[in-house]
Amino acid sequence: MSAFLALDLGTEGARAAVYHPDGTCAGAGEDSYPTSFPRPGWAEQNPDDWWRASVNAVRAALEEAGNPQVAGVGVATTASTVAVLDRHGRPLRPALLWMDARASAESALTARVEHPVLRYSGRGDAVEWLVPKAMWLARNEPGVYREAARIVEAVDYVVWRLTGRWAGSRMNAVCKSNYDPRGAGHPHDLYELLGVGDLGAKVPAEIVPVGDPIAQVCAAARAELGLTGPAVVASGGIDAHLSLLALGGAREGRVSIVCGTSNAFVTEIAEPVFPATVWGPYPDALRTGHWLVEGGQVSAGSVLAWAGERLMGRTRAEIGGLIKAAAALPPVEHGLIVLDYFMGNRTPLRDPRLRGAVLGLTLASTPEQVYRAAVEGVAYGTRQVIDSFTEGGVAVEEIFVSGGIRHNELWLQTTADVLGRPISLAGEDNLTLRACSVIASVGAGRHATLDEAAAEYAPRLRVVEPQAAHAGAYRHGYADYLAATAATTPVAHRLTAPDRLEGGS
Repeated sequence: MSAFLALDLGTEGARAAVYHPDGTCAGAGEDSYPTSFPRPGWAEQNPDDWWRASVNAVRAALEEAGNPQVAGVGVATTASTVAVLDRHGRPLRPALLWMDARASAESALTARVEHPVLRYSGRGDAVEWLVPKAMWLARNEPGVYREAARIVEAVDYVVWRLTGRWAGSRMNAVCKSNYDPRGAGHPHDLYELLGVGDLGAKVPAEIVPVGDPIAQVCAAARAELGLTGPAVVASGGIDAHLSLLALGGAREGRVSIVCGTSNAFVTEIAEPVFPATVWGPYPDALRTGHWLVEGGQVSAGSVLAWAGERLMGRTRAEIGGLIKAAAALPPVEHGLIVLDYFMGNRTPLRDPRLRGAVLGLTLASTPEQVYRAAVEGVAYGTRQVIDSFTEGGVAVEEIFVSGGIRHNELWLQTTADVLGRPISLAGEDNLTLRACSVIASVGAGRHATLDEAAAEYAPRLRVVEPQAAHAGAYRHGYADYLAATAATTPVAHRLTAPDRLEGGS
C-alpha cells in the first residue's frame, strides 16, 4: 500500500511521519540539531544539520511503518529561516533562524519606503523575514552576500535536497519575500529601493502553490533516505501556517494557534482588511482566492523553559512538579508580572527591540510564583494578539491550539481563562506533520484539492472551557501587563540601541 511522507523542520529538530491514505500515522521519527546564539538577539543553525536530522528522522519513520512505497512527500519548516548558499548549494555561513532579530534597522527601513506590495505586510517587513535579513547580509557581510548564489527559505533548501530543483513555496514567497501572486511576482523594483536589487536572482525563480507537485525525489536523496515509490514532492510551506489544513480545513473565523517555542496565529479571510497590527493579509498564500492573516509571539514556550530550566535550574523531568505547585496557587495574587518579549514582539506591536521583564519581585517570591507569572504573561501575550485580530476586523469565532501547550495543563487552562473563550485542543502534538500529509496527498493526485484532503484528515478535538471564577483576576492582570509594556518600552529600546550593542557610549 502506498503511503505519504511528512517532514517538519522545527526550531529544535526534524520530525517525520508516514501516513496511510486514511490519515492514520504508521510510523514516526525525529532527530535534533543545535542552535547557536552568537550575540543577543541572534540565532543561527547549520543547513547541513537540517539534512542530517531529516535523513535520520525519515529513515526511522519509514522503518517503523514497514518501509512502504511512498506516493507523495510534503515538507514544512520554520520561517523565515534563511540559508545562504554558493552555486553548489553549500552553506557560506550559518543560516539565520526565524527568531534572529539582527535586522531591526533593515526592517525599519522597509517601513519607510513606498511600494504597493507592502500593503500586504502591514506596510513594512518584519525583522524575521527574508528580505530584511538579506539586507543585513548585504550591509554587514558584503563578501558573503556577493558570493551567495542562493538566499532561500529553509523549506526551499530541503525541497532542493529532495528533488534537485529550486522551486520556491508560494506561501513563503508571499509571506516572507513580498512576492505578489496577483501582480508582478518578485518585486524587483522594491528590492532595488532596499539596496538588494539582485536579490530576485538569488531567491527561487519558480514559485509553486501549496499542494502542487514539484518533482519526484531524486536518486541521490532516495538512497540517503531509503525511500521507494513514486515519492512526488509537493510544494509545502511554513509550519504553523499549514496547520489550518490539519483542522479539517481553513474557513473564516477559524484561528489556529500553534504553540511551542513561539506562538503562531493564522486564519484565512475572504475579503482583505489592512490593520497595521497583523502580518498580511497575504493573497493566495495558502489557498488561491483567499487571504491569510498572521500574528504571533516570538517567545512563548521558550519563556516557560527559561523560567523553569534556566532560571530555576529544574530538569525537564522535574518541571512537572513545578507546574503542579504553580497550578495550586490562585491566579494573579502572587503580585508578579512577566513580560513575554524575550526576543522582541512579533504582533501587534511589531517591535523587535522589546525585551522580557519580571516585575514585582520581593525576597518572599517563590519559584512556583515566578513560574505561574510566566505562564500568565505568555497567556496575556496571546490575548494581545487575539484582541488585535478582532479590533482590526479579522473574525475570531473558533480558536484551536496545538503543539507543546497540550503537555502543560496550567498553560492550557490559563490561556482559556485569560482569553475568556473556549479553546479546542487538537489531539495530536504535531499538526504540521498531518498538514504535510494533506499536501502530499494532493501532490500525489489522491485528492483533487486541499479542502477535500483536509476534510478527510481532520483530527480528534477536546474543548477546554474558561473558568468564570478567574475572569476578574485575569482582567486586572492583563491591564497591568499592558501598562507594564508601555512603561518598560523606552528602557528596552535604550538597552537594545545599536551603539550600546556595539560598545558605544
